[in-house]
Amino acid sequence: MTDVISLARGSLLAVALAGGLAATAVHAQEAAAAPAAKPARTCFYLSDWHGWTSPDRDTLYLKVRSKDVYRLDLAHGSSQLQWPGSHLVSVVRGSDRICSPIDLDLSVSDGYSMSIPIRAKTITKMTPEEIAAIPKKYRP
Repeated sequence: MTDVISLARGSLLAVALAGGLAATAVHAQEAAAAPAAKPARTCFYLSDWHGWTSPDRDTLYLKVRSKDVYRLDLAHGSSQLQWPGSHLVSVVRGSDRICSPIDLDLSVSDGYSMSIPIRAKTITKMTPEEIAAIPKKYRP
């Protein structure tokens, strides 16, 4: 009889340990599947913007302060961005602090005809490695 009780206790202990390990594994999987925290928002002021380039109709590189570069992916770009003599027009309404695409009101102009509105869909502060990967003729 004591052998049966010992066997029952051993089985219960094995089941409890297996259940605890399974719960730990599930918790670890849930933690791994949890979305990563959003990167800190990086903002800049339009008054710190000191140049731009455009490698194609849907991308802008903005030089901000002395060493920062921001990449703007455009929802509505323009081939006029690559024309010689074109310039960007930025309209400021309220604060000139830029933290998201909606903060920008941009258009491109050749100086002779009407300016063409362009709309940013993303703004990304580039890392030094990403900046170094930009071809020299497109670095702002």
